[in-house]
Formats: sequence, C-alpha cells, structure tokens
Amino acid sequence: MNTALVPSHLLVPAGTGSLDAYIQEVNKVPMLTLEEEKDLARRYLEEGDLDAARRLVLAHLRFVVHVAKGYGGYGLQLGDLIQEGNIGLMKAVKRFDPSREVRLVSFAVHWIRAEMHEFILRNWRIVKVATTKAQRKLFFNLRKSKKRLGWLNMEEVNTVAKNLGVKPEVVLEMESRLSGQDIGFDLSSSSDDDDKPYVSPSAYLVSDSASPEFEVEASDMESYQNGLLYQGLSELDERSQDIIRSRWLSDSKATLQTLADRYGVSAERIRQLEVNAMNKMKASLSA
Repeated sequence: MNTALVPSHLLVPAGTGSLDAYIQEVNKVPMLTLEEEKDLARRYLEEGDLDAARRLVLAHLRFVVHVAKGYGGYGLQLGDLIQEGNIGLMKAVKRFDPSREVRLVSFAVHWIRAEMHEFILRNWRIVKVATTKAQRKLFFNLRKSKKRLGWLNMEEVNTVAKNLGVKPEVVLEMESRLSGQDIGFDLSSSSDDDDKPYVSPSAYLVSDSASPEFEVEASDMESYQNGLLYQGLSELDERSQDIIRSRWLSDSKATLQTLADRYGVSAERIRQLEVNAMNKMKASLSA
C-alpha cells in the first residue's frame, strides 16, 4: 500500500510536541458510518479509487493511536509504534472486502497489531528474543500472566504453559530472555563502584581458535606447498612416484620389503630409489 494514502501533515513526527499535535489532528477526522465505509471500500476495491482508500485510512488513524498506547510498556517511542501501525492499517485497507459484513476496524486490528509486534521484536533488544511462533506468543503474553514481580514458580510456569499452549521449558527459556539485559561486548571497565568494576564480555569470552586472517594465510600456504609437492612428484618416473606415494602419502604406509616384492628387487634397492626420488623432489622444491 502506498504511504501517500496518509497526507504529509498527518505523518507521525519525531518530537513529543509534534506527536501531541498529530494526535489532536487525527482525532478531528470524522468517523465513518457503516454506509460510508462500505461505499468507500467498494469504490477502492472495484475502481481503484485512491481517494476513497485515503479517506478510509484517515478515519481510522485514531484507532491506531489507541492500539499503540497499549504497547507503552516496551520502552519504545509511541510515535514509532504509531507509524508501524499506520502501515498495518494501510495493508488492511488494501485487503478489506466490504461484502463480508465486517467493519474495517475489526478487520484492521490484526494487521495493525502485527506490524507493531514485528517492530517491537526487532527493536526491543539487540538480539531478537523471539523467533518461533511459541516464543512470539509468550513474549506478548508472559507479562500479563505474571501476577507478581520475580521469577515464576513451577506451578505458575505449568499454568502459563497450559493457558498458552506451549511447553513449560519454553516458558522458562522466555522468562530468562525477558529478564536479561543488553550489554556492550567491549565497553570500558570504568565504573563508579571501584570495589566492583564492570568487566565487559570481551575480557572473559576468549576464543582459542586462530584469527580469520591467520587461518586464511595457513590455508593459502598449505595449498601452495601441496602444489609444489605434486609438481615435484610429476617430474619422477612412474615407479619412483609409486614408491613415494606408498611410503609417505598413503594412510597405510608400505614397508620396503612390500615394495621390493612388488617390483622384484631387493629392499635395499627400494631404499636407494626412495632416497634418489626424495633428493629430486627437494631439488625441484628449492628451484
């Protein structure tokens, strides 16, 4: 839905004072009767009349404000919530069918809340706390289910899980996520409390693995050395190649006697051929 359906003077401003003015403006927009709403919806659905769609949106902006105020406990700006709700309202207008005998406000509440929910989940924490359907349900209902401050006991956990149709383990995990806080990974350790200075995670979350640049360098060096090795092998005769592969490059290394029996010579001769092949390869590698 094109955001041009909302006039520029009714877009939610950032400042608190301007937001108050916005709320006053949308409350001045007349509400629609059932007949007016059906007529405007039919005009947009059948004729693509954008002016009719715009009037439907404007008449319901006050409802978006009402819904947005219900999410004030998540620490996000009311203006941002209203903006997201307005997007949901415009999506609802686009999909609204007046022949179903349902008022637009009843149909649009799902779309308005969906946009606000998605915005809250994206911005409530640095790391998204709810990704699955069960987690999303818990995120918006767990606070309502808690009758007191503090952690839930197992009886309360089981009750919440039963009421919301999820497993108790999911309730416990979400409660833990909601109780946590975002902290900087590498903040300075300065603190007003000298006895208990803040220690950032970068000080104790240490990786023992090599740095990415070192791993790339080591991989490149290994590839380079393997290339030299196979180049040196390619310069040997077929019997010498087989001896080097069997003695040094095979998981089950062959003995000198095994190779001697294979080629019908003595083990000492195999040893001599091996030494000669190794010297040729070293000369090739150092060239």
